[in-house]
Amino acid sequence: MSDITSRSGTRLARRLAHLYVGLALYGASSALLVRAGLGLEPWGVLHQGLAERTGISIGVVSIIVGAVVLLLWIPIRQRPGLGTVSNVFAVGIAMDGTLALVPDVHGLGAQIPVMAAGIVLNGVATGLYISARFGPGPRDGLMTGLNRLTGRSIRLVRTAIEVAVVVTGFLLGGSLGVGTVLYALAIGPLAQFFLRVFDLPAPGARTVPVAAGTPREAILPR
Repeated sequence: MSDITSRSGTRLARRLAHLYVGLALYGASSALLVRAGLGLEPWGVLHQGLAERTGISIGVVSIIVGAVVLLLWIPIRQRPGLGTVSNVFAVGIAMDGTLALVPDVHGLGAQIPVMAAGIVLNGVATGLYISARFGPGPRDGLMTGLNRLTGRSIRLVRTAIEVAVVVTGFLLGGSLGVGTVLYALAIGPLAQFFLRVFDLPAPGARTVPVAAGTPREAILPR
């Protein structure tokens, strides 16, 4: 019994480590995309646009938007988990912290590597966060809730939400560019790969590779 309890405690510790390291790296990766100045991920475009309009830091804007989106879970009857609530705060805090440490970069010779590092790090963060299995982020919970409510596919619901978010963010002054396009193309394969790397199967269960197109791949930590 004590051996089982010990293994259970170790697994929980690993899940918590995956959750919070993943969230911290997600915020750091978003900050690197800001510093690269070549375009942000879809929600980042909105956050930056709102930050430009309000004068509030982009990390705090991310927290506020996450909290507002979480409130939208109420009418669609989504239930948050530890990962959901942690996501609201941890990503924004890590983002502002990274921006305070990493200076602006200038010239494509520096911008391109920083952008690439941000995208790859985002994939690592996604694999860590989702493998913890503590619930989706507020933005993706909205997506899955609308999928259940409307009967539309995850792909269609996600595309509709992110197009609306990108357009709104761009009109507010958010950064839309090659980084946005590369992120959209790369994040799926990167998330797929790092989910396999960091997957934590249930005790005694066989490790089953994450197949392309599964719901877990569709849920990113935003």
